[in-house]
Amino acid sequence: MITHIHDNEAETARALIERIIQLVNEHSSDHKVNIALSGGSTPALMFRLWAEEYNNQTPWHQIRFFWVDERCVPPTDSESNYGMTYDNLLCKIDLPKENVVRVKGENHPEEEARRYEAQIRTMLPEENGIPIFDIVLLGAGDDGHTSSIFPGQEYLLNAQEVYAVSMQPQSGQRRVALTGKPIIHAKNVIFLLTGKAKATVLADIIDQNDAGPAAYIGHHALNTVEVYADKAAAGQI
Repeated sequence: MITHIHDNEAETARALIERIIQLVNEHSSDHKVNIALSGGSTPALMFRLWAEEYNNQTPWHQIRFFWVDERCVPPTDSESNYGMTYDNLLCKIDLPKENVVRVKGENHPEEEARRYEAQIRTMLPEENGIPIFDIVLLGAGDDGHTSSIFPGQEYLLNAQEVYAVSMQPQSGQRRVALTGKPIIHAKNVIFLLTGKAKATVLADIIDQNDAGPAAYIGHHALNTVEVYADKAAAGQI
């Protein structure tokens, strides 16, 4: 595991953007780099900076965006992960329309999980039946959840499905979530964690214990794991 600590949220986001661009540029120009994005508040700043400061440096035609998880709401809803990404990034860049593959949160959750999995399988290479993303970008909640896999839903870490339906414990909101196995098998797993509220979960990830879903992923991922964090989030390491 490689940990990158930066002074503040913006510098952390910039460093992560530069790392993603570096990973994309390691491939030939005709190779599609398949990236699974997370939602929530933490990546919103990163997406804005990516569009505003790194637009011309990014080979957009090489990138395909998928989603780690999605709330079961329409794309126009303020809760939509796709909607947040569209407002902060997608509407500001020249990314081919076919390179954006969203989870349709407005659909029936179980049906959408199956549909999205089937679509993923037509677009990504597989190893032992598991689709392989080039990059899975993850956040983590204060409770240690990641990819909408919450404490108490650890069965999703070893599920046979590529995408499955999870539930936010407090609100009961249903979500379509990438399960543990395809995350663990991704070529690059990257966590973005900022703010002092993430200090405990970051320490758990660094310690490589199984204290929660995010820490489990950090411990069990088979390939490169990187953590990008600001000093506030790194307060307990």
